[in-house]
Amino acid sequence: MATASASVRIPVSADTVWALVGGFLSLPDWLPFIAQSVSDEGGRIRHLTTEDGAKISERLETYDNQARTYSYSITEGPLPVTGYLATLKVRADGERAAVVQWSSIFTANGVSDAEAEALIQGVYDSGLEALKGKF
Repeated sequence: MATASASVRIPVSADTVWALVGGFLSLPDWLPFIAQSVSDEGGRIRHLTTEDGAKISERLETYDNQARTYSYSITEGPLPVTGYLATLKVRADGERAAVVQWSSIFTANGVSDAEAEALIQGVYDSGLEALKGKF
């Protein structure tokens, strides 16, 4: 099983960060290469469209607003992985800062573990840097 994980410290409160990232459909608000997120199945599925037109469908697996975390799986998409399960967490780091962690486990499909990990890691690293730039 392959893994990827990234985190970033943002100098605003965890509640402020969660207000931006905590909605399951909010990816286009902070992740630059996601152009659209459309809800399905009462909000349990999000159909994403990337800026280059690729389609990705993800299922919300767990959601805890109080703990500021959710987990999701990819059900369809162009990534060379199967069994993808990711978690996004926001935790307080003092009163005026937050740490956002994005991590996942998955199985590489058609590429090596190292190639799949590098691809997902790149998404996480660039995504969290973009998120930090929103504040």
